[in-house]
Amino acid sequence: MRMRMTVNILAMCVLALCRMVLCSLANGQSTSDEVLYNGILLTSPWPPFRDTLPLNPPPDPPYLVSPPAVIPIDVGRQLLVDDFLIDESNLKRTWHTADFYPDNPVLKPDRPWEQQSFRENRFAAAMPFSDGVWYDPQDKLFKIWYMGGFCLGTCYATSKDGIHWDKPSLDVEPGTNVVHPGDLDCATVWLDLAEQDPKRRYKMIRFPTPRHPQLSWVFSLHFSADGIHWSPPAVVRPVLTRTTFFHNPFRKVWVFSIRHGIRGMESLYKAGAWRSRMYWENPDFVSAALWSPGQPGLWAGADRLDATRGGYEVPQLYNVDAVAYESLMLGLFTVLRGTIEDSNRPKINEIVLGFSRDGWHWTRPDRRAFIPVSERGGDWNWGNVQSAGGCCLVVGDKLYFYVSGRTDTPGSFDDRAHKCTTGLATLRRDGFVSMGAGDKVGRLTTRPVRFKGKHVFVNVDADEGELRAELLDKDGDVIAPFTRENCAPISADKTLQAVNWKGAKDLSALAGEVVRFRFYLTNGELYAFWVSPDASGASHGYVAAGGPGFTGPTDTVGSLATESR
Repeated sequence: MRMRMTVNILAMCVLALCRMVLCSLANGQSTSDEVLYNGILLTSPWPPFRDTLPLNPPPDPPYLVSPPAVIPIDVGRQLLVDDFLIDESNLKRTWHTADFYPDNPVLKPDRPWEQQSFRENRFAAAMPFSDGVWYDPQDKLFKIWYMGGFCLGTCYATSKDGIHWDKPSLDVEPGTNVVHPGDLDCATVWLDLAEQDPKRRYKMIRFPTPRHPQLSWVFSLHFSADGIHWSPPAVVRPVLTRTTFFHNPFRKVWVFSIRHGIRGMESLYKAGAWRSRMYWENPDFVSAALWSPGQPGLWAGADRLDATRGGYEVPQLYNVDAVAYESLMLGLFTVLRGTIEDSNRPKINEIVLGFSRDGWHWTRPDRRAFIPVSERGGDWNWGNVQSAGGCCLVVGDKLYFYVSGRTDTPGSFDDRAHKCTTGLATLRRDGFVSMGAGDKVGRLTTRPVRFKGKHVFVNVDADEGELRAELLDKDGDVIAPFTRENCAPISADKTLQAVNWKGAKDLSALAGEVVRFRFYLTNGELYAFWVSPDASGASHGYVAAGGPGFTGPTDTVGSLATESR
């Protein structure tokens, strides 16, 4: 009898497991565990499946609750945006926001076709609505794809410095820089430097604006060899507009950031379900666009920590653009904070930072606007600041962020005063977060790590202070000669600074060993550290949308990128 009950229980467990596996497969989820480049274990099923998005902030990602016992640090600069790498520290974490270029906007609607508009309004537009801004190492040019004319075609411009832009006369619509004509709500463009087929080097999805309010939104998928001449649609399918996509090279998957919401149901504002995001991934770009109904799961949304404006009870997540930056995924979360009643002010959308080390879970500790709207009516960014596909570029010691902004004349309600332009915001390279100390010596010790390289570098601002480092073994004992006393003191403000010790040529003797780094800092800020196989300081991490001096999607040149400018 007991044996029969045991067999029955076992059979029920097996049946339940089979049902779970079949359900996961039906939803396109992986059922095998995967260990990432940074030691994080992705448990099955993957991606996780959510059926609700509570308004309370999400819990910490599993990799912060239970970090790997040993963290490999061979990929990219190691940013200190969370405690993933930190075992103990008395340094102060500071979040930094981007600075607007003083002569914004850098791209304006100054061509006749950019003065035109969909239907009868007369908005002028030259702005990315995602679209894309990339540095092409093949042509050695900055390239931008943007909405030219409000809700009209996709236009194209190039730049040698990322600030001054040329709008070439092309042959798609002769005499203009239009590369894809036709009504347009939004688009995303991706420069895929890993693509083997030259005809698919550039990838795009675009949303034509429906000619009738009752018509459904659809997107079309296109390819191009030069970013100018685009293929006929490879896929056409219905989905809510403002859906975007990005590539996660750490896992080699294309990810669709899918808008979730129901048109016309404004009552969902209060439930927080009007605008949020769903997730779908696949290694093949076309297959990633062919999900079945019910497959994408809920992924991300705004919550109670996101500020609201204009009487909104609940903030909304308007969009998420993402890109691989160094050793993690960087997310630009466009948060719709509200609208102002009885005003012609554009929607109050602002960009907030998010970070992910597994590509699915996000942390957003700083809910301030990383790139904000202006509170002064008539400014180019009075409302609706939104990110560009590719997110940011690495330009020397800075990161360049291109964003759309919209303006109007307060109280005029004159469509001719409504302009949509492109602005530039900059940030120190790796400068999202710093760990700082004052007059008293501060200390930061990492978790156990392992590396293959042999040269240590830091991104540090301590020109009026000092940084030193030492290495500890797995038992916590200092490893000679890599002691604090032997470390050459660093008093510099550099985004790429070598760390050296007397009595040691490099760290090659410790390659493959489990060690900890301990940093001692006074009157300074530490932004990142990394171990490179090269004396140039090449991080072999990802450089987002690229930049001058880089030859591919990762940093293989180190200081040579800065020197090439």
